[in-house]
Amino acid sequence: MYISNVEKWKNFSGLLEELREELSNMNEKELEDAFYTDLGFGTGGMRGIIGAGTNRMNIYTLRKANYGYAKFILSLKVKNPSVVIAYDSRHKSKEFALESAKVMGTLGIKAYLFNKITPTPELSFAVRYLKATGGIVVTASHNPANYNGYKIYDSDGCQLVPDLADQVIEEISNAPDAFEIFVENENELVSQNMVEYLDDLIDKKYLEAVKSIAVYPKQNKEDFKVVFTPLHGTAAYLGKKLLNETGYNVFCVEEQMVPDPNFTTVKSPNPEVMSAFDYGIKLAEKENADLVIATDPDADRVGLAVNNEGKYQLLTGNQTGALLLYYLTNNKPLPKQGVVFNTIVTSSLGADIAKSKGLEVISTLTGFKFIGEQAKLLENSSKEFFFGYEESYGYVVKDFVRDKDSLQALLLCSEMACFYKNSGKNLIQVLEEIFNKFGYYVEDLVNIALEGKEGADKIDEILNHFRKMELKHIQGLAVLAKEDYLEQKRFKNGEVTNISLPKSNVLKYLLNDGSWFVLRPSGTEPKMKIYVGTKDSSKEEAIKKIAKIKEAVLAIVKSV
Repeated sequence: MYISNVEKWKNFSGLLEELREELSNMNEKELEDAFYTDLGFGTGGMRGIIGAGTNRMNIYTLRKANYGYAKFILSLKVKNPSVVIAYDSRHKSKEFALESAKVMGTLGIKAYLFNKITPTPELSFAVRYLKATGGIVVTASHNPANYNGYKIYDSDGCQLVPDLADQVIEEISNAPDAFEIFVENENELVSQNMVEYLDDLIDKKYLEAVKSIAVYPKQNKEDFKVVFTPLHGTAAYLGKKLLNETGYNVFCVEEQMVPDPNFTTVKSPNPEVMSAFDYGIKLAEKENADLVIATDPDADRVGLAVNNEGKYQLLTGNQTGALLLYYLTNNKPLPKQGVVFNTIVTSSLGADIAKSKGLEVISTLTGFKFIGEQAKLLENSSKEFFFGYEESYGYVVKDFVRDKDSLQALLLCSEMACFYKNSGKNLIQVLEEIFNKFGYYVEDLVNIALEGKEGADKIDEILNHFRKMELKHIQGLAVLAKEDYLEQKRFKNGEVTNISLPKSNVLKYLLNDGSWFVLRPSGTEPKMKIYVGTKDSSKEEAIKKIAKIKEAVLAIVKSV
């Protein structure tokens, strides 16, 4: 099958010369991998290696995806439909964004195209500000440098939830061959006002909105120092501007302020990884800074390293979320019916903090699109959005953005750390204070790489094994309940109740001491993910317990 695809590409007279040259240099194994399938478009859009082939990110695979998304938008029957398009600092991002705009404009959908690299949360904001029908971001987040990707949004600035994404996938499957999709040239579309480049107005309006989240904007910042790095990504300009304009003493990691598609200074441009902070910590040590903040390349995630008696300690996403909730619930006026959103793999600590203050907590499936969807449901109700976050370093304080927003987190984390420093504490000490009050919570995540079709089949096999087995105890702890999000059922004490979340191939086990674990396939990478969480009266006991649960779960996985 793949051989016919290869021949078709080689015989296409209009093929970009750089792709033709790449094809001529590929060996049989490389050709098979590039052509054995079409690049998958899932509920989170698509992501893949840049290059020639049906299983690669290039203008042809992108045209087909855009054609399907355009047909979905046109099916909504909106008068004067439009999309906003943003892109990151990766290889080909600018070209792919322009190609997306050209497909949209050719099919009668006006494209508002940012004129420079732009944070993903600003795209979400812009969709709502411009009252657009949808949005597109060309990004592969913190994937390796040879990847790029494509994410799509609805009119609320929220990534498409599965039901809507399935409609787009259906339109893509019915689209013409990628080589047959006609695209008008850029100048013609600009002259027809079907492609419009955005100026700095959106930057200004977005930053004004971000600044509004501050609880104590005028607190004393004289003795507080923060180091900021965008890890060569899209937050460089606005992140620095935001901290400067709000009065923070900010030191930028100049080597990483450069939009570098190769991410030259880091092994992985991921703020969840300690090595991503190497340059930031080096600068922080020189300046004796209180906090190091890193955003990922598309600026939706944020990570913190805290100066704790001269040593910089990385916080987990769960810990940062708990700290932000603790700070907000103790210092911000609480709404009568405030709601906090997290996901089913988020630590219970933040939920316990929120509930202790009378806030409602709603857990969604993994993925910020589900938090955005829930936020919209509050619009015409008596309830009020208070905070949303997930364990994978994503936070939103005010929902003028319906996605993870590292700029909001950048400002609030700086304010929070400064506030506690003025009270004589660092964030590690505050976290200890939280643990003493609510118990010691420890979480862990295991990634099992399972690539290709065989890997996907193996992941299904593992999940089906757990789904069918009757697991009553794990390391001496009783299984209190099992939640199957594919069957949308909760099994507890012999009773079965319905789960009102969308279908997803995810299993969650709740144990009788408050511990839990979750198994799910990754939405963006060929991995099986196992999340484990627990709580105990001491850190040492919690760590011991989580190690035992993890060991037992992995033993079952390995047996499959």
